[in-house]
Amino acid sequence: YQPAPLSEKTLPDAFVVQISVLYKVPVIYSIVSGDGKGYFIIDSSTGIVRTRKTLKLEDFPVIFNVRATDSSNPSIFSDVSVNVTVIDENDFPPVFPSSLIEETLEENLPATQIVQLEAQDGDSGRNGFLTYGILSGDRLKFRIDEATGILYSTVSFDYEEEPTEYQVVIYAEDDGIPEKKRGYCTVVIKIID
Repeated sequence: YQPAPLSEKTLPDAFVVQISVLYKVPVIYSIVSGDGKGYFIIDSSTGIVRTRKTLKLEDFPVIFNVRATDSSNPSIFSDVSVNVTVIDENDFPPVFPSSLIEETLEENLPATQIVQLEAQDGDSGRNGFLTYGILSGDRLKFRIDEATGILYSTVSFDYEEEPTEYQVVIYAEDDGIPEKKRGYCTVVIKIID
């Protein structure tokens, strides 16, 4: 048996799977091995497996064995394995070390790297995999590498001709399930003479 993956937030007493055998007399179901931490309980007459307590992601997958025993003759039985996996929920949004960063940029430079932004996410796997983007700001003058978080200028600035300060709002987005989460950071870029 390979039941659908359970969420790490599954509550105790949640349905996992129903084990059933084709047999002419009633059987008694029991978990015989593999559930050393006691995560599961089985109804001895229906074969319904439920969670017994809160699941810890790091303990899974768990493969345990269920035995169906002839109710009138305990020497007649059959075993089956049940493989239960748990999926990591997207618990945390990405977080930048600072929500406001100030950078200076000399005028008359060619397109150049300004700053590398790096957010942290407390989740693992795809829930912690981050991409970066520009939420607001002058997209003609700035771009961000979505994989590395490096913010670049795309033009040369002239201190005398243009605004001397730009605000670019950057987001970091995880690849979370069931929903993606974002964190934000504002970069203030001051053009210097």
